[in-house]
Amino acid sequence: MTSSTAVLNPDSKAPPFDYNPSSMKQRMRVAALGLVAAAIAFYMGAFQWGWIHSVWDPVFGTGTQTVLTSSESETMRHLFGIPDAVLGSWAYTTEVVLAFAGSTRRWQFRPWLVILFGIDVIPLGIVSAMLVVLQGISVGAWCFWCLCTAAISLILVVLSYDEVWASLRFLWAAWRREPRLAALWGTFVGRPEPSGVRVAREMAG
Repeated sequence: MTSSTAVLNPDSKAPPFDYNPSSMKQRMRVAALGLVAAAIAFYMGAFQWGWIHSVWDPVFGTGTQTVLTSSESETMRHLFGIPDAVLGSWAYTTEVVLAFAGSTRRWQFRPWLVILFGIDVIPLGIVSAMLVVLQGISVGAWCFWCLCTAAISLILVVLSYDEVWASLRFLWAAWRREPRLAALWGTFVGRPEPSGVRVAREMAG
């Protein structure tokens, strides 16, 4: 889509928002929080892997260690093959990578990338936060760092939904312009479908 997108302003607003949710400013905030969460999760994972002998918890004392060594945590480790905190660190790292991927017009010209990013951040973030709370209730102890990552997950949901919503609205508009699966798929994967390009120009204003 290089020739078709060159005339578009990379900072154009994305309806219904009065800003561009794919701007680097927007995505840098997501990436920064994702890095913090990845580091916290890796710290806990290092304990679960036996690289360090204890985990500092400034609020709940030994609560973090109790949760990380609980039977619930061990069950997840056997299920996924790696400690749950390491899995969480990997998930946050993928969010950082996906936050940086693509241009400032990716909500229109790389919808697949935005949807993939949204799946990584939104449903998985909500589920992750719920699991942290349920695990704390089940174990009977609270993990300060787990609660921190859960809070970050929910913040990431809030910071990311706008770009996903804008991209979904764009795909819907492209479908209404040309209700053919082949054309919609082309627009979704980033091929320069005429109907998609026209809708993109109209939405860019």
